[in-house]
Amino acid sequence: MTIREAIRAGESQLAAAGIDTARLDAELLLGHLLDLPHLELWLRQSEALTQAQAAKFERLLDRRAAREPLQHITGWTSFLRLDLHVTRDVLVPRPETEILAQLAIEHLKLRPPPLSALDWGTGSGCLALALARGVPTAEIVAIDASPDALRIARANATAHRLADHLHFLAGRGWEALRTANPARALPSRFDLIVSNPPYIPTAEIETLSPEVRDHDPRLALDGGPDGLNCFRELATTAASWLKSDGRMLLEFGDGQAPALQDLFRENGWGINAVEKDLSGRERILIVDPPRS
Repeated sequence: MTIREAIRAGESQLAAAGIDTARLDAELLLGHLLDLPHLELWLRQSEALTQAQAAKFERLLDRRAAREPLQHITGWTSFLRLDLHVTRDVLVPRPETEILAQLAIEHLKLRPPPLSALDWGTGSGCLALALARGVPTAEIVAIDASPDALRIARANATAHRLADHLHFLAGRGWEALRTANPARALPSRFDLIVSNPPYIPTAEIETLSPEVRDHDPRLALDGGPDGLNCFRELATTAASWLKSDGRMLLEFGDGQAPALQDLFRENGWGINAVEKDLSGRERILIVDPPRS
């Protein structure tokens, strides 16, 4: 079997399993197996696979056809040109979160040093690492309730030589900061707080794609009955961790913008902006802390 034939067979199998990106996924799986960049895979389409390679490719296809996420199979994903290790212990970063990261970097760059930012619920570390690389002078603190997620985030920081720019703290919400005993003193207040919190209403999780429903960690998805549990906590408590002229940027789910704006206004926050994602849906809330 040649590379071309293997890709065609893989595309057919994945399409039959209901995967919209069947051709691309087959190519990426085979490229991962052969350790070949996408372009080189195309240039070598006439080459034959060994029997062992063909058997391994078949097993990879079976996993993907069972709706295991491509990123979990390969172990990697890309986020703002950062190659990140991912497992089922962390949420696979979405393109929407890249927009959140870019906006956060832009806001942080406008502020005078010294700079500090908090990533509330870091998961794979994608936001914290993007901030550390985008604003190298900033001190970044990343917290998460999952020790397994923090293990992945630390490994990603080490792989990109950004570990010296970051504090990773374990704990539920602000508890991580209150109980921290880091080698270096932490900021008492931050210039920026950024978060992609759980925002899927509990009852809707079962309606998500199998890749998300069955493989992403429930802790990173479940936002409570209306999806707003974490936002309520942030609206009522985050101001004490933010500088008076600081800012908070939050990713949220479809249709949640009106309720979130009401929630933060009720708690004294100023609505700075609501930004849209690439599909035109409202996705990022930017708020200023209550004035004392």
